[in-house]
Amino acid sequence: MRLLRTDKIQLVEVYSSDVEPYAILSHTWGEEEVLFQDIQHPELADCNWNDSPENVDVDHLPPTARLCFRKKGFQKVRNAALLARRQGFSFIWIDTCCIDKSSSAELSEAINSMFQWYKNAQVCYAYLADANSDEDEDPFERGSAFWQSRWFTRGWTLQELIAPRQVEFYTRQWCHLGGKTPHSEFTDLIVKRTLRLLFPGKSNADFGRHTVKN
Repeated sequence: MRLLRTDKIQLVEVYSSDVEPYAILSHTWGEEEVLFQDIQHPELADCNWNDSPENVDVDHLPPTARLCFRKKGFQKVRNAALLARRQGFSFIWIDTCCIDKSSSAELSEAINSMFQWYKNAQVCYAYLADANSDEDEDPFERGSAFWQSRWFTRGWTLQELIAPRQVEFYTRQWCHLGGKTPHSEFTDLIVKRTLRLLFPGKSNADFGRHTVKN
């Protein structure tokens, strides 16, 4: 398993016997994601996540490493790392850059281990890239940016919702929307809403007593 440091741009190899507490990101892929090949360069370890991309001196970096800062997905990775750092985590796992998808063996192992990795994380940040911040909006209302996010329509996010002990939802601007914790009604609503989107032929009654507000 690879983890991304939250103080500087560096990947580290860890093993199940000595994994430190880590955060994990759940998201939907967008344009120009930061991949393993973009972030693996040793020279990037000289760059701090606190440095804004505009102020980073990239002249000493290989051309391929410079591309990391220019990708649209860089800010998502940077903001996730900074959030994890503020919450006391030294590491975060992000699928786009922590898995070498050019290796079929590694990709297969990652797919088989994914549920456990999310389960073992101390917290999961669910980033809703298409949900804007609106303090006056009730996230439980049908039609809200929260419920309309495509994050809820992707099959793989179901395990990323269920497996972690704690899931915190963030908007496009990284404003906190709410969280999933064990035995909370909010958790029940989120899970059932996700199931309804993934299995549209089912009714609220099929998923238990709680319903989403219409």
